[in-house]
Amino acid sequence: MVLCHDDANDVTQNTFIKAWKGLANFRAESKISTWLYRIATNEAITFLEKKKRLHGVSFDEVEHKLASTLQSDPYFDGDFIQQTLQTAIAVLPEKQKAVFLLRYYDEMPYQEISEITGTSIGGLKASYHHAVKKIEAFISKID
Repeated sequence: MVLCHDDANDVTQNTFIKAWKGLANFRAESKISTWLYRIATNEAITFLEKKKRLHGVSFDEVEHKLASTLQSDPYFDGDFIQQTLQTAIAVLPEKQKAVFLLRYYDEMPYQEISEITGTSIGGLKASYHHAVKKIEAFISKID
């Protein structure tokens, strides 16, 4: 979700710190993996929102920065279309991005995503649909 490996490391570290501190509060009403996903998703969204507020940049600047971040990332070895897809995903609103990533890449069922995000299954399906349409529109602009 955060695109940069250093940022992902920070979010992961914060996730495990929060999980460790909150372990006594884990009620086992869901799987531990669902609980960790929820913490990680919330941490990533908080991180992205904080970064946007701090930098106060326009959408075009964000899109350009994300593309250059991907190109300069030594761990990214995708081709042009993969880079375009990742940029399209990166500029989605945080909630749509989270739903898309969990559903598309992790192949997570809507029920489990619902537990992670605290959103209804119908709302998740709508978010996923809108995310797909935005990604398709983004990619079609490139062609």
